[in-house]
Parts: sequence; structure tokens; C-alpha cells
Amino acid sequence: MMRALAGAAVAALVAAGTAAAFTPTDPLAAKQWYLAADHAFDLWPDPPAQTLFMPTKVAIVDSGIDANHPDFAGRIVLGRSFVGGDWRTDPQGHGTFVAGMIAANLDGQGIVGIAYPSAQLIVAKVVRADGTIPLSAESAAIRWAADQGARVINLSLGGVRDPRAPARDTYSRAEADAVAYAYQKGAVLVAAVGNGDEAPATPWPYASYPAALPHVIGVSALSRSGSVPTFSNRDRIYNDIAAPGQEMFSTFPRDLTALRPTCPDQGYSDCGTDDYRRPEGTSFAAPQVTAAAALLIGLDPALRPDQVGAIIEQTADDANASNGCHMCPLLRDPYTGWGRLNIAKAIAALDGPLPPADQYESNDNAGTQAHTLFSGTADLHATLDFYDDQVDVYRVRLGRGQRLDAILTGPAGANVDLVLWKPGTQRVDDLRSQRLRAAQSSKPGPDERLTYRTQTTGWYYLETKLTAPFTGAYPYTLDYSKRT
Repeated sequence: MMRALAGAAVAALVAAGTAAAFTPTDPLAAKQWYLAADHAFDLWPDPPAQTLFMPTKVAIVDSGIDANHPDFAGRIVLGRSFVGGDWRTDPQGHGTFVAGMIAANLDGQGIVGIAYPSAQLIVAKVVRADGTIPLSAESAAIRWAADQGARVINLSLGGVRDPRAPARDTYSRAEADAVAYAYQKGAVLVAAVGNGDEAPATPWPYASYPAALPHVIGVSALSRSGSVPTFSNRDRIYNDIAAPGQEMFSTFPRDLTALRPTCPDQGYSDCGTDDYRRPEGTSFAAPQVTAAAALLIGLDPALRPDQVGAIIEQTADDANASNGCHMCPLLRDPYTGWGRLNIAKAIAALDGPLPPADQYESNDNAGTQAHTLFSGTADLHATLDFYDDQVDVYRVRLGRGQRLDAILTGPAGANVDLVLWKPGTQRVDDLRSQRLRAAQSSKPGPDERLTYRTQTTGWYYLETKLTAPFTGAYPYTLDYSKRT
């Protein structure tokens, strides 16, 4: 495990830089230009031994997989179809392509997956024969994958988000609840921010769902030059990181490549259907981040999902004009989020100190997502993140006539609100719930105080909300007491 490799050994690997990187021996790896762009193997002078890593279950929620493909030998541990048919087949090819980027064997044939030392695949087929994805199937698949022990879930899919046109917006409570459930079970969720050709306009200024849900790492695309392609959705909040997404290369179902019998690379995308011979899309950027998460967890299985996300985002290389993104301003931007994925830096960051973990997540809304407080007093320590976790909600039962006192204390430089909601509140972000707001403290700055005496007995919801950008995690203390 990484704890044994940490310290001087990691420092030595990092100091050696890219000159120490091993070159995969798989014959088609040279076509995987994204390996070098991601610094996938820069930290390793020799192929990393799989004994350094704990096996890590990675769920591919997609169109199925060519389960007998030789590059997946020994990689697939479980599968299920949620749309009928056999999960072991992949009529579209999308799932097989994504899976190869993550987990293809380093075995002297074909390609190599970025997370080959650790990834074990769980396959959830959610794409119908006509290419559509029922939300019910996707939501059920996410829950199922979490129940099977998936530590990372790849979601190279999405639905349009449009806050300006609610009738067009595809937000799903079932999808959001499934994501929250998987996160609570310890899964890192990675999703494509979406492509403009699947939205009303290109470029589209909003990340798709589920990338636009709390605790999901939203991934946008980069070209070979380092620029952001027009098709890659932009988003000021929910675009978290960028990875290569043009001219990609990976595994492909052999039934489909057999349609080009004279093509030499059977089972690989350059022998695939026309749309996969030089494919592009944020769907193919996301699995690179998924692979990075699988490597981190394989080296340190004790990591919580929020820690994994923070490490990947905090070690990203800023995308700007100096490395090809002329439209990208310095620091976080709507095009690439925190910047370009750098796997070598992410692994090196395991040497510590690690980002703090939040034991109460995912408490992102009222109702079933709230964290229940049973005691009469408490001193809670948790975190918020403006880009990944703006809201925490705690549920506390109060009797009629009881008084609740709450004090929120955080670091300087942030602005946070403290709100109490009455019984019956289902969502704290729904305008229809505003009549249920019981009390609010929202003075400028990081510290808030709230006092309220109840008129009815029931479950009340105490919300903390980060209301302005803040770099990294925002640690806070919440003290509360209830008395007659």
C-alpha cells in the first residue's frame, strides 16, 4: 500500500520526473497519446507492480462490454443489464471503449489501461438498443454498483441541464438520490460534463447531469494542443477538471471491428465504426479521471470520496495560454475547472498531508439526505466546497416551545449562511419551500449565529451554505444546543 511507499521513495520518484517514466510494451499503446498528456506513468521508472495496489472495483455504467475481449482477461468481476439483453455484449461499443481506457491489461498485446494495476470492473448495462438511457435504469445501476462494493463509478453519459428553461432541464430526483446513496457507501463518482451536440447549442454553458450534481467530479475535454474543443460543455461551477477528449484510441467490440475484416487491429477502435475511428467527446475524458481515482484508492483504500476528489482537483495543472488553452484565464475557469489531469502529481500527493474527510456526507438536502442529530448538544466539524458541496443539512427533532441555538464558525475569507427549516421541508433549494424557512442568519463573513423557539413539534433542518467562491475545502465548526 502507498503508506509503505510514501516518504523518501515517493519523493525520489517525483524528483526523477518524466525521464524516469516507463513505456508500456503493449503494441498499440503508442496510439494512446493521452497517456503522456495525463502523466499516467511518469512516476514509475518500471511498470508498477500490482502487489503495491489493493484491487479496486470500478463500475462502468454504460452500454455493456465485450466481456471476452483478450485485453479484459481477469478484469471483469461482475455485470448486470438494466435494460434487457446481455451485459457481456456491447452493440454500441461505447462501454467497451471506456472500459479499455481504465482497465486494459498490461500484457504485451493491444493497449494498456491507466488503472491496470488496481482496477477490477463491474459492468452495468443501461443503454438500450436504440441508444437511449432510461433514468430509472441509470439510477438503479448506480445503486446496484455501490451495493456491489464499487469504489469508483464512471458515468460517461448525461442529460441536458438548463436553469434558464426548466421544461428542458433533465434534473432527476431519482438520479440525485442514487448518486448520494453511492457516495454515502464510499464511491467516487465521475461523469462527463457533456457535449454541445447533445445540447440545444454548441458550445453549451452548462454541465450535464449527473456531472452537475453534488459530489460528482465533472470532466471536460482537451484537444492534443491543449485547447478546449467547442463541443465540450462549459460550466462555472460543475466543470471540475479536464482530460484529453479528441482523437482517442481504445478497445472496441470484436463483433463490430469484424465488419472491417481487412483492418489489422481487430478489437480496437481504429477498426471500429466510422464514429469511433477518431472519436471525440467528454465521455472519453471522464474515464481517465476515473482511472486516477482507482489508482489512488488502490494505493490507499482508506481514502474517502471527498479526499480522492480533492487530491485529483488540487494536483491538476492549471490550463492557460502557456500550455495551449488560450481561452482559459489563470486558475479555475468554466472550460477546464481546476485544470488538466496530472496523475503523477495526484499519486505523489498521497505522501500527505491529505485533505480532511467529512464524515457526515452526503448530507446535501432535507429529507432522507440530511444527517440526523440525536443529542441535545453537539460540536460538529465538517467541510463545505463551493464547487462540489455548497450545502450541508442536519436534521434535529425539536418539541413545541423548545429553543434551538446554533453557531457556525469558519475561516476568514468566506461567506456562509445558516438557515433553519420547518418540519415538512423536502428540499432546501426549491423555491416552493421558502414558506417553510423558520430562521436565517446571513451576515457577511464566515461566522453565523441563529436562535429559534419552535411553535410545533417535528424534525427541523439546519442548513449551512457556502455562498461565495472559496478555494478548496471550507472547514467549519457547528455548535448547537436545544433546550426548553
